[in-house]
Amino acid sequence: MPVDFEEYSPDHGRVELTEETNARTLLSFLIKHRGVGFTPAELHEQTDVPRGSINPTLARLERGGLVRHKGDYWAAADDDRLAAASAAILGLQTAHETHSDDWYARNPNWTESLDDRSEDEE
Repeated sequence: MPVDFEEYSPDHGRVELTEETNARTLLSFLIKHRGVGFTPAELHEQTDVPRGSINPTLARLERGGLVRHKGDYWAAADDDRLAAASAAILGLQTAHETHSDDWYARNPNWTESLDDRSEDEE
């Protein structure tokens, strides 16, 4: 089906906020400093996000309604979507901290201790 090339967005405006993405790094930093504006150069210095990735990432976050800017300064948006994103990030961090001790990963041969039930199935 043909689409309007100028309007088409394969991600439908969704911003990937999984751990270690530039978007999550920048958004987390701006949330921690809510109400303060930073230039792209300052964001690069503070977050170690590659300089060439700052502006495209901020543009995606802005399209998602998560950040705003005045001139060269960028800040977290005052929006319900930001509250939802903040809650999601906090939830992911909490889940990782709570459940990061993976017993199965530390015991790769755990299946060897299981009883052989193959004869029981016949």
